[in-house]
Amino acid sequence: MNFIPLLPAVNAVLNGCAAVLLVCGFFMIRQRKIQTHRRFMLTAFGVSSLFLVSYLVYHFNAGIVHFQHTGAIRAVYLGILGTHTVLAAAVPVLAIITLSRGLASRFDKHRAIARWTLPIWLYVSVTGVVVYVMLYHL
Repeated sequence: MNFIPLLPAVNAVLNGCAAVLLVCGFFMIRQRKIQTHRRFMLTAFGVSSLFLVSYLVYHFNAGIVHFQHTGAIRAVYLGILGTHTVLAAAVPVLAIITLSRGLASRFDKHRAIARWTLPIWLYVSVTGVVVYVMLYHL
């Protein structure tokens, strides 16, 4: 069975899961539940890493998929895709730096970069699902 056509849906699920995990991790740290926060954030990183592998496998095999609609919806799609793509390039670097500082107990530096990493990572995860829905279900 050829699993490649299933990967866009898998990728959307992975992005959605990452978003939920990030939000849960945020709420855990706000409640000072550090170990639970750590587990959520490490799981979010693992899920996002799986997403990246799946995404690369899909596009290596399928190439570029073009948005077929025209008009205002195309402009909306391209705006979302553009911001998603630019910020997605930053997420792996930001996530690795943020996680490494947290795991090294450098909490002041961890907190300083996490203030940027979380909203960017969350935006990328959510807009990844939006891009999928717009590309495959509109």
